[in-house]
Amino acid sequence: MGKDFVVRRQLADFGLWEKMAGGRAVFSFELEATARCNFDCRHCYINRPAGDRAAKKRELGVDEIGRIGAEAAERGAVWCLLTGGEPLLRKDFFEVYQALLSKGLLLSIFTNAALVTAEHVRFFRKFPPRDIEVTVYGATRETYERVTRTPGSFDAFMRGLDRLLAGGLTVRLKAMALRSNKHEIQAIGDFCRARTKDYYRFDPQLHLRFDRDEARNAVIRAERLGPREVARLERADPERFGALQAACAEILPGPPAAGAPIPDCRHIFRCGAGQRSFTVGPEGLLRPCSSLHHPDFLYDLRQGSLADAWTSFLPAVLRRESGRREYLEKCGRCPIVNLCLWCPAHAYLETGELDRPVEEFCRIAEARAEGLKSG
Repeated sequence: MGKDFVVRRQLADFGLWEKMAGGRAVFSFELEATARCNFDCRHCYINRPAGDRAAKKRELGVDEIGRIGAEAAERGAVWCLLTGGEPLLRKDFFEVYQALLSKGLLLSIFTNAALVTAEHVRFFRKFPPRDIEVTVYGATRETYERVTRTPGSFDAFMRGLDRLLAGGLTVRLKAMALRSNKHEIQAIGDFCRARTKDYYRFDPQLHLRFDRDEARNAVIRAERLGPREVARLERADPERFGALQAACAEILPGPPAAGAPIPDCRHIFRCGAGQRSFTVGPEGLLRPCSSLHHPDFLYDLRQGSLADAWTSFLPAVLRRESGRREYLEKCGRCPIVNLCLWCPAHAYLETGELDRPVEEFCRIAEARAEGLKSG
């Protein structure tokens, strides 16, 4: 497995793997092994209760996951992110993991760590993942459990995290920036950096629910930080702001030249979705990226093949253009769109339309641009 991965990785780096894989190569994919979770986080856009029998019944089986992994490897994939929900909820997690590993894929895992046992650590030491990412919701029990809405979750998280770290596994720590934990973001960063030297990141972007549950969406909206709060948090973190400056400072527009034409873009997908990666949901529905749940962009891998989805379905649907005047005059011409949270997936979750601007996202982009100019 190791040698096979290294060879394919080197070929990908030199641009040769696409030719060998038939023209349009996959590099990575995400597999949501389950939508169920042992937490009930205030901001979560996907989770179902841990004991949801209907959700469990719809989940892909080990054989189906193995087939998808094999087809992805044949298309050129070298890396798979195993996520959820909480993937460790699956009683057959070890079988799922090995079904993917046996296809020569390098694996990463997203987990809240609360279900990690000594058996998991022994397994991961024997079959090491590329990394294990764990989200830290608070630096104190009170804040952590306000976010997770699950009594006992902080102690379970700490036990699981300590097991992973003591086992010598590669652990990456991250956070979500919410109104409920904003006062601890600095302490969360200190907590994470003290335990891993790899990297730490936080995300202020809260998706609305994929199932469009309005009661849950109201809670998510209440947890969102305002545009200037987001910009201030990013500026207060030297690593994050430095990365933002390095990546985005050069795209800030200068004074327009006299008579210069205004860029006009009718394409709504400008982010690379479905170009080198894809996401598979718990029920086997492929989508171009993890955030896009519009029905026009879902392909049922239980009824079709990854080859058909990758070479025919995705290229066709991702050519979508917009004739909406509001989009063409705002997002389609926006000089700071790369600082924005806007994309078709997020627009759909917010408005029910793929090409409708979202004013809140405009304000965040403007606040970021202002911070970069003054930084």
